[in-house]
Amino acid sequence: MVFTQLLAMAESTIGEAKVDEVIDRCSLDSGGAYNAVGNYPCGEFVSLLREFSAETRTDVGTLQKAFGRWMFRNFVSNYPAFFENKSTAFELLESVEHEIHVEVRKLYPDAELPTFETALLDERSFEFVYRSPRGLVSFCHGLIDATLDHFSQKANVTCSQETQNGELLARFLIQLCPEDEN
Repeated sequence: MVFTQLLAMAESTIGEAKVDEVIDRCSLDSGGAYNAVGNYPCGEFVSLLREFSAETRTDVGTLQKAFGRWMFRNFVSNYPAFFENKSTAFELLESVEHEIHVEVRKLYPDAELPTFETALLDERSFEFVYRSPRGLVSFCHGLIDATLDHFSQKANVTCSQETQNGELLARFLIQLCPEDEN
């Protein structure tokens, strides 16, 4: 689904003909033919991101962040049950690993998902830790920003990164703005 949505976002931005040109330049083993239930190498995703970045003259991180926001809208439209009974961004982010990814694994048992650890530090501060060998930190950041927007919450989001055992670990600190700033 991530692949098909990346292509959909690109088509909405640069058009189908340009997307086809980008796919041709990438020399993908799959040929760029993706479906929502397939499992494809992350290297193809990274290649597509790089080429779309070059085509649009957009930094790869900025493109990933925009794609995170795009995917969030897709999740809201196609998976409304994940948002039921959630009234804050923190509640939704807390549910990713132990609710949402559990359901994703039922549907796509071969999916290679990142893992997330969460901690409510106080009523206004939340830590969201992303672990993945794929390093899509900016994509994750875009999802976090879209989550905050969805719940009409303003926050400062900072990220620190390190590598542990070959996996990228990104630690997002989300601090809600004082209520008078909302």
